[in-house]
Amino acid sequence: MATVFPPLNRDPDAGLVRALGLGRAVMLVIGSVLGSGIFLTTGVMAQHIPSASLLLLAWILGGILCIAGGLTLAELGAMYPRSGGLYVFLSEAYGPLFGFLYGWACFLVILSGAQAAVAVGFAEYFSYFFPALATTNILVSIPLPWGVLQISAGQVVACLVIVAIGLINFRGVATGSFVQSLCTFTAAAALAILPVLTLAASRVTPSYTPVLPEVPRVAVGFGVAMVAVMWTYEAWYYVAFASGEIKDPVRNVPRAMVLGILALMGLYVSVNLAYLYSLSIDEMSGVVRVAERAVTALVGDRGAFVVAATVCLSTFGCCAAGAISMSRACYAMAVDRVFIPAAANVHPRYRTPHVAIALTTAWAVLLTLSGTYEQLFTYVTFASLLFGVAGGVSIFILRWRKPDFPRPYRAWGYPWVPLFFVLGSLLLVVNTLLESPKESGAGLVLVALGLPAYFYWRK
Repeated sequence: MATVFPPLNRDPDAGLVRALGLGRAVMLVIGSVLGSGIFLTTGVMAQHIPSASLLLLAWILGGILCIAGGLTLAELGAMYPRSGGLYVFLSEAYGPLFGFLYGWACFLVILSGAQAAVAVGFAEYFSYFFPALATTNILVSIPLPWGVLQISAGQVVACLVIVAIGLINFRGVATGSFVQSLCTFTAAAALAILPVLTLAASRVTPSYTPVLPEVPRVAVGFGVAMVAVMWTYEAWYYVAFASGEIKDPVRNVPRAMVLGILALMGLYVSVNLAYLYSLSIDEMSGVVRVAERAVTALVGDRGAFVVAATVCLSTFGCCAAGAISMSRACYAMAVDRVFIPAAANVHPRYRTPHVAIALTTAWAVLLTLSGTYEQLFTYVTFASLLFGVAGGVSIFILRWRKPDFPRPYRAWGYPWVPLFFVLGSLLLVVNTLLESPKESGAGLVLVALGLPAYFYWRK
């Protein structure tokens, strides 16, 4: 069915339903973030910085950086309470082309890549129950000009998860949000048991000195570890993408961002303390399934079963939250006439952007088949940080260009808090570009591919 565009001056979210209150919005923040990273990244980080002190510092600093970002973007969210999130903010600050490039990057890399990476994380732990479905079980190898594409059983599982979540969200934002909130709450409650367990049965006593380990290029290693941390915190701002379906978004979007990030920071730091009291640095170094290893060390093989089930719940909830954000970004671009026109359609019965959901689901499936977990989160984190810097700078631009524009919420600590967010994110962008030039370059190429698409759709 052909799309008939509405007038540009109408309410861009008129066809959607505001069904999410503050509680659901907070759960959307937590669910968007609480995926597989907290269960998988600390062991990789310990390989780069084998220091208990630096590991905890990285998690605390990452949380503080996200809080600063939340306080910054909350002002922009209160100014522009419509679906689209950072896409809308960047369009207002830099013009429609820059906003489109971010939206394009979200579609190609940032949101869809996060969806793919988290789904692969789900498959990693789902294989605990069904070993034949592991990501190491290669089903087919396809020779390509640039190498061999291998598709594993785990990747197929991840694709099926993405499709299932797309179907759930097709039925309505309230249905998708309920499934996501239920999975997130259950997973967070189960994860919170780990610190309590270590209080009762700690296995090792971590040494916090010396702070700097005897390894070459400690600063570079800390930067690499911070990329892993920011991947785990990635998506704290996704709630703004669904502003068009949140009740009283001017008040609830800023509150949800800050409350959700604070809850996540407390949970992440306490869980990493639990890891340090369960495993020595040498025991966790390079271990991907660090949560499973930690609980198994404390209570035996029964703990691994609980951890695997918890990760499956949290990653499923994270994928459900990501699907809402990803499709709404494409919907917002289509409404602004800079994306596939049909993506602006709203289902007459379910009141969801069903075409945008189908498009984003299909692309996330393709990305799931494209690379390893580490490659995917490097693509996502670099592109996200790059546009996050631009988003942080936009608060200064809009304060200068639109000083009289209504601001129901003003960023606390302006200009120092936004400046801290911008500079901290910029350092991580530079470090990622230097340490992972191949993945970073691939992300930039994908963003640049949006230029001809933008001019085509604008025409």
